[in-house]
Amino acid sequence: MLPPMGPTLQYLSACRELVVAVERQQPAIAQAADRFAQTILAGRMVHLFGSGHSRILVEEMWPRYGSFPGFNPIVELSLSFHNLVVGANGQRQAMFLENVSGLARRILRNYVLSPEDSALVISSSGCNLVPVEMAEAFQQAGVRVVAIISRTHSEASPARRTDGRKLQDFADLVLDTGAPVGDAMIRVPGLATPVAPGSTVGGCMLINCLKAEIAARLTAAGHPPKVLTAGAVVGAARAETLFEAAYDEHARRLARLYEHPEPQPEPHAG
Repeated sequence: MLPPMGPTLQYLSACRELVVAVERQQPAIAQAADRFAQTILAGRMVHLFGSGHSRILVEEMWPRYGSFPGFNPIVELSLSFHNLVVGANGQRQAMFLENVSGLARRILRNYVLSPEDSALVISSSGCNLVPVEMAEAFQQAGVRVVAIISRTHSEASPARRTDGRKLQDFADLVLDTGAPVGDAMIRVPGLATPVAPGSTVGGCMLINCLKAEIAARLTAAGHPPKVLTAGAVVGAARAETLFEAAYDEHARRLARLYEHPEPQPEPHAG
């Protein structure tokens, strides 16, 4: 008889189930990668948004080693700055703000959106108002939306909107982290509540599968991406060249999102 698994082995075993959950979504991952690659090849950007700890997945996509330009990471510190926990800029305020209706549209007012764009909106529960309204606003602008949620957790969570709609209701495609209800995956004897969440693990796998698939598509199309690469891999000089080229490309793409047309003069009264 095998001895019972300790918490570490239990968590690693649960993570293997997350790998299987992501693997089952290969067709959907490929479909999302097709759309995102089309956006990048058109010279536009894939908008990334997540409030709370979903910010982690935004930053996992870009910018970091093994990543490349073509993504617009929208990270609102008021919704995702958790370090102080309490006091000014604390967690209570962030959790309140991510359910303030109208904030998403104020954020997107900064950008000129195009139907050539696409968006990836991330929310484990799929219920908080800001990410839901962000996806809704993207769709209304003609931007296709991919959502990352924890499906079982979302289905068990009450919607914040009065109409009962959640993030998946404003997405053209939904990807699932595979995390359980409540996110935490491990039960400790004597402890009433579970610990050790899994949505970040499943979500990061989805992000990097997408990243690899997009890179393959861009390269096959004759436009290999400028990948941020460590000097230990390509040498210090080449790494610096890649970083500068990638950041310059990001700036050029981002500039197009800020090109608001001049307001038209109001007609004179006749």
